[in-house]
Parts: sequence; structure tokens; C-alpha cells
Amino acid sequence: MRYLKPYWWAFIFVIIGFAISAGAEVGSAKLFEFIIDAINEDDRHRKFWFPFLVILLFVFRGVGAFLGSYYSALMARSLVYVLRIEVFEKLLRLPSEFFLNNPAGTISSKLIFNVEQVTAATTDSIMTLLKEGLTVIALFGYLFYINWRLTLVLMIVVPPVFWLIKRVSKRFAALSMDIQDTMSAISHITNEAITGYSVVKNYGGQSYEAARFNKASKDNLVKGMKMTVLAAINSPVIQLLMATGMCFVIWLSLRPEILGNTSAGEFASYLVAAGLLARPVKALTDVNQRLQRGIAAGVSIFELLDKAEEKDNGTLTPDIHGDIRFENVSLTYDSGVQAIKNFNLNIKAGETIAVVGRSGSGKTTLVNLLTRQLAPSTGKIYIDNQAIDDIKLASLRAQIAMVNQQVTLFLDTVAHNIAYGALAQKSRDEIMQAAKAAYAHDFISKLPKGYDSVIGAEGLSLSGGQRQRLSIARALLKDAPILVLDEATSALDNESEFYIQKALETVMQGRTTLVIAHRLSTIENADRIVVMDQGEIVEVGSHAELMAKGGMYKAMYERTFDE
Repeated sequence: MRYLKPYWWAFIFVIIGFAISAGAEVGSAKLFEFIIDAINEDDRHRKFWFPFLVILLFVFRGVGAFLGSYYSALMARSLVYVLRIEVFEKLLRLPSEFFLNNPAGTISSKLIFNVEQVTAATTDSIMTLLKEGLTVIALFGYLFYINWRLTLVLMIVVPPVFWLIKRVSKRFAALSMDIQDTMSAISHITNEAITGYSVVKNYGGQSYEAARFNKASKDNLVKGMKMTVLAAINSPVIQLLMATGMCFVIWLSLRPEILGNTSAGEFASYLVAAGLLARPVKALTDVNQRLQRGIAAGVSIFELLDKAEEKDNGTLTPDIHGDIRFENVSLTYDSGVQAIKNFNLNIKAGETIAVVGRSGSGKTTLVNLLTRQLAPSTGKIYIDNQAIDDIKLASLRAQIAMVNQQVTLFLDTVAHNIAYGALAQKSRDEIMQAAKAAYAHDFISKLPKGYDSVIGAEGLSLSGGQRQRLSIARALLKDAPILVLDEATSALDNESEFYIQKALETVMQGRTTLVIAHRLSTIENADRIVVMDQGEIVEVGSHAELMAKGGMYKAMYERTFDE
């Protein structure tokens, strides 16, 4: 509800609009009394004004409905906008573990589907409660005014109606949570099938994916139908209770002591007003379904908003030169797996260090520790003799450039993909110089609009080598003192690798470079090579020293060329 505070002025218009609408409902019942008494008394003056009063009544009802509906919709859509922005910005501040533990489809479901459902719990449901609630209050007030005895009889159905609503609400809440889960599953399967469409096609996975999607959709259908059936039963039962109350009223109204001095017009007006109660009461009972769906979505949304953000206790913003020191660093995941164990390494500014080892030896984990996407369980990492925990995250990451095996490109122009994020202020000349140094300028120039060509989601219209060169151009444009190359050439053909190697030689000049490599032929010229196994350093030295030593590195190197 606090999200709606800025729209208090709109809420006033909503109340005014729905109050006018509720008054129009009472006015329509009063109009029956007016015309019936006019007919009984043959009052021509009243008969003359009747058509004009009907038109005036509908004008009031229209004005009230417009004010209430428009300003409630304004509040609802504004709430969706504000919540969606807040959720998205929260996602940008969450630690890496969140994205490792939650599928992309589930996350996008929260952002797209759940936020819409929250609106049902706040504005939509509250507006229905306000509109129909005011109508019910106004009609009951009018009924008490005409004949309080009959109205007390009519109100005997209120306690069982509330009891029924309370029982149904619990079931609605449980079903709403189930529907949230099924929508997350649908979103996740869709996301996987779209991003992995190449694997799906090449391995004939269409039937398997269709079956998965069908199962998730059927689960959603079953849960949705259960809620629909419950709502469909709930509403008629409440209508039946209301009809039972009306029957008692009509039966009792035949007794003179109950009817009293009520005129024919007043009695007709009473029955009309009592009949008008059915629609708002039905709307109030139907709103329960939407309310529970929204509450279930709200639980999901606010759990995400309450999650702990990426820690940043750093206060320093130093200009980094590039000395790096790992001091007794260990990392154990929550699952109990130890990724890094007692890791010690000194890297001098401008030095190129290659880290090699079998898959799962902890190479990429080192990179994540250096950029503080992961925090060590024990030990410290220093840059220029300054603990990286003391450096502001933004400052630290601004001075580390990365080129990964999996290149991330966005649905944007080539220029914006190179000058991404904080690099957006770079000039076109600087972008072109970076592209030339990365051997990317030639193929960019051949694109339909050159640097202004939109390359599509994930850059799939480009070859692997072209995407990688754009990534290197981005790193060159960043001009950071520390460069991390994480399997930057592992998935390239020989021609692409030739250009990439030349580009990397350019980008590595004058920088501290940490190379994570699978192809050992690419790191022979490194100043030192660190060989890792099961999270520990087993060998350190130059290529020649390690080959002469005849240990794990030599065995890995010879195996690479045998292959």
C-alpha cells in the first residue's frame, strides 16, 4: 500500500467517483418509488419529469464510473510500472549466487507475470471493494431507511456469507501459490527452448521440449480450473443465501405489522434496492479470487525485494597499477565442495600469468574471486597492497577488463555493444580505434550500416570469431590496468584464433594479464604458468621450466598435441 501513497490525490477522485456511482444505485431504486406513486396518484407533474430524471441518473452514474475507473486504472498501471522498475533494479544489485540458484525463466516470470498479479491484490481488488462496498452500504442504508424490520431479516444471511468467504479464501490462497509455480515452470521451459534452439533442432529435441511444455501448461490448466470451479461454486451459493433472505423478506412483508405504513411505491423501491444488492455482493465475493492471486504474487515479489544485495563495504577508489596478491585464499561452497584451497600467488604489475588445469580445478573461480562476484571463505586478495574488500565494487570492476569464452552481446548497434555501460561516453573515433586494434573494423565496415548495424540478440548473426573480437574491442576501449582472459580462444577455428591472438597481444601490452586457458599452445609466451589441480597450485614456472620439470604441465601439453 505504501507504493500508492504518491497517488493519494487520485484515490480521492476514486472515492468521489464511486460514491457518485453508489448514490446512483440508490437513486435508481428511489426512482421506482417516484414513478409508481405518480401512477397511483395520477400526478402528471411527476410523470412529466420522469424521463429527464432517468437521463440525469445515467449521467451521474456515467460520471461516477468514469472518475472511479480512470483514476483506479491510473493507480494500477503506475503501481505495475514502479514495482517492475524496482524489481529489475533489485535484480541488477543481487549477488551472483542468486542467478546461479534461480533459472532465468523463473526470474523473468517474477518480473512479468507476478508484478501484474500484485496489481490484482492492491488496486484492482481494493477498487472493487471500495466501489461495490460503497454501493452495498448505500443500498443497506436506504433499506433501513424505508423499513428497518425487513432489513434486519435480510441481514440474517450476512454471517454465513462471511463464513463461506473465509473458508474459500484459504483454498484460493493455496491454489494461487500453485499457479505461481506452474507459471514459473512455463517461463523457464520457454526460455530454455528459445535460447537453446540450436541444440533442440540439432538433437531432435522438439518432441521432448513440447512434452515438457505440455506438462507444465497442463499443470497450470488444472490449477486454474480448480480455482475457476471454486469461484463458480462460491458465487452461486452466496447468491442463493441472498435469495433466501429475499424470500423471507417478501414472506414477512405480507404481514401488516411488518409492512406498517409503507406505500406501494416504497415497497417496490425496497424490492428493487434489495434486488440491486445481488450484483455488488457477487462482485465482492468474486474479488476474493483475484485478491488471493495477488497476495500469492506479492509474497514472491517481496521475497525477492527483501533478499540481501551484493555486499559492498569498500570505501576506497584508488588508481590501480596492477600488483595482485592471493594470500592463503580458500573457498568452500554452501554445498560443501571446496573450489580453492590455500591459494598463494604474487603477480607483478604488467606481468602475464597463465592459469591451467583440468576442468573443475578452480581456474574460473579465481576470476570470480578477483572481481568479488564470490567472496573467499578464508584468506585475502590484495591489489597494490590494498585488500580488495576495501575498494568500492564499482571502482574495482571499472579497472578490470574481461574477455570470456561466452561472449555476451545485446540487441543493439555494434557501436553500443563495444561502448557498453560506463563506456557509453566514448567517442566514435575511440570506438573505431578499439575495433581496429581488435581486428574487428574490417568485418564491421562490411555490415549494412557499419557501426550502426543492429546485430540481434546474443549477436547470433555474427561468427564466433567476430563476436569474440567485439568482446576484445570492448576490453580495449575500457583500457583497464588488469585484464582477464577466460578461455578466450577455446571455441575458435584456426583463422579466427590467429586474429584473436594478434588482437590479444595488442590488448595485453602494459597490463597485468590473467589468462585462463584450455589450449596450452596459446599461453607458451606467458611470464609464468600456474598449474592447478583440485583447487591447489601444483606447479609454477615458465613454459620451458615446466617442460623441463616433466610434471603435470608437460603431460597436459603433450596430450594436447597428441589430440
